[in-house]
Amino acid sequence: MSVYYHKFEVRWSDIDANRHLGNSTYVDYCSQTRMAFLNKNKIGLTQLNRWGVGPVMLHERYSFFKEIYADQTVYVALEVAALSEDGSIYQFVHKFYLPDGTHCATAEATGVWIDMMLRKTTTPPDDIMEVMNEYKSENVQTITREYLKTLPFRPENIDASLLENFK
Repeated sequence: MSVYYHKFEVRWSDIDANRHLGNSTYVDYCSQTRMAFLNKNKIGLTQLNRWGVGPVMLHERYSFFKEIYADQTVYVALEVAALSEDGSIYQFVHKFYLPDGTHCATAEATGVWIDMMLRKTTTPPDDIMEVMNEYKSENVQTITREYLKTLPFRPENIDASLLENFK
């Protein structure tokens, strides 16, 4: 089991009106951490394009414990918290830490690997599975397609005529 850490220097543009790290910045930091993790493990965009697969996030949720301010350094950890047997579905847990080890926030991100041509869920190449297995957390869960149905939101289409007054 390994944990991946990515370091950020909090910029002025990362701060919101409350003078702490903005909500959208947490999302950006998690996304950048995942891409840096893939790049470090030789699964960058070039390789993903060669394989014809891509990571897609389906759901993210956050818990915040301590504010992060401008000009601070923050480390974002990444662990694989859950994985389907074929690796097509995965869940990362990200933890935000200050340099002294203070735990500021946790994010959980659930995603799937897709075939970029078919735009459908696919099993990732063995190279990806090796890396995902290396970064499994101690308490990794096995998830299935049924798990995706338990995510808190489902599509709810509306009658398009309801939007006519807002065009």
